[in-house]
Amino acid sequence: MNFVEEVKWRGMLHDIMPGTEDQLTKEVTSAYVGIDPTANSLHIGHLVSVMILKHFQACGHQPIVLLGGATGMIGDPSGKSQERNLLDDETLRHNVACIRKQLGKFLNFDSAKGNAALLVNNYDWMSRISFLEFIRDVGKHITVNYMMSKDSVKKRFSGECDGMSFTEFSYQLVQGYDYFFLNENYNCKLQMGGSDQWGNITTGTELIRRKSGKDAFGLTCPLITKADGGKFGKSEKGNIWLDPEKTTPYEFYQFWLNCSDTDTKRYIRIFTPFTKEEIERLEKEHDVAPHLRILQKALAKDLTTAVHSAEEYETAVSASEILFGKGTAESLAALPEKTFLAVFEGVPQVELDRAELDNDIPIVEFLTDKTAIFPSKGEARRMLTDNGVAINKEKIKEDCMINALSLINGKYLLVQKGKKHYYIVKIK
Repeated sequence: MNFVEEVKWRGMLHDIMPGTEDQLTKEVTSAYVGIDPTANSLHIGHLVSVMILKHFQACGHQPIVLLGGATGMIGDPSGKSQERNLLDDETLRHNVACIRKQLGKFLNFDSAKGNAALLVNNYDWMSRISFLEFIRDVGKHITVNYMMSKDSVKKRFSGECDGMSFTEFSYQLVQGYDYFFLNENYNCKLQMGGSDQWGNITTGTELIRRKSGKDAFGLTCPLITKADGGKFGKSEKGNIWLDPEKTTPYEFYQFWLNCSDTDTKRYIRIFTPFTKEEIERLEKEHDVAPHLRILQKALAKDLTTAVHSAEEYETAVSASEILFGKGTAESLAALPEKTFLAVFEGVPQVELDRAELDNDIPIVEFLTDKTAIFPSKGEARRMLTDNGVAINKEKIKEDCMINALSLINGKYLLVQKGKKHYYIVKIK
């Protein structure tokens, strides 16, 4: 496949240096994307860079992921209005190890085709260079005027922000040297990234040209935004992470499931390996019955399975059905505690001492005196008679008794009053 044509139809091409497509059609080429390991997990904002490498590998080329163990200690000023907090060596190495594992779910590091993905850490070479060596061998090749002309630098000096330290000012030189090092040692001829990285990328190609006289290339993809102007990858809780401890698989699944039709038609091209024909077929099916959310379900299934697992995807689907009334007592009991709490986030909670369950509690007493879910015993009895109360998704009658055997995850009871009103009773 022609990589440039592939990213074009997927809506992933923003800028491209002259000669890039000729280089890619001429021979198998190595290209890299840099990711600064500022946290111990990637979030879905990183997925654009990861997916462009995945598509690159699928087109027969070799992807390289550069984890910025060194540059993560500085902080990229691109798109930032203030200095980033610096991380210590131990934290960075931990973050690198965690991210390495997540990348393996998207890139093939063991390809038998000779284009296996590589993972490198710029700390491994930057830590061996002295300051004097760097300013002599790198700094002299790039003028201050050239560095000041970059948009990421000009904005910080325009008076809109707090200025820029020498540490961050030097970032483009350090990233430029990364590209030079990969070009010299791995024959890497292309750097890719978000459109905000264009200035850093072109500094790298200029450094390679001035130091070795070789041609090097750059390609960027658009920064992803939401159709309503909101920031992509954010929820009310913040970033959508790939780590299930930070964002549960259910929340991850729900994020994609709840995307607008307009956004989903863009996202499914970027974030899935589906072919153009497969996507166009899904779009036609979706447009016939938009309420079925066929596109969103396909996107959510592919990404949840890729990031987590097929089992976690099935659990997320089951959890969604529980919320909308299709679940069973068995499917509810099978939910992990974090997923259970995520599904019923915002539902009123009532606490009850564990000692209260030492003896069976009649359901009417439980719903009134113990939890105040109903204001009176008369109202509780009427709704029980009308088959309007469920405990843990099972309809109950007035002869029901509540005890410790009823608990979900050993400490919760889910009470449903009518069709839409849920309550969680937490045993402490």
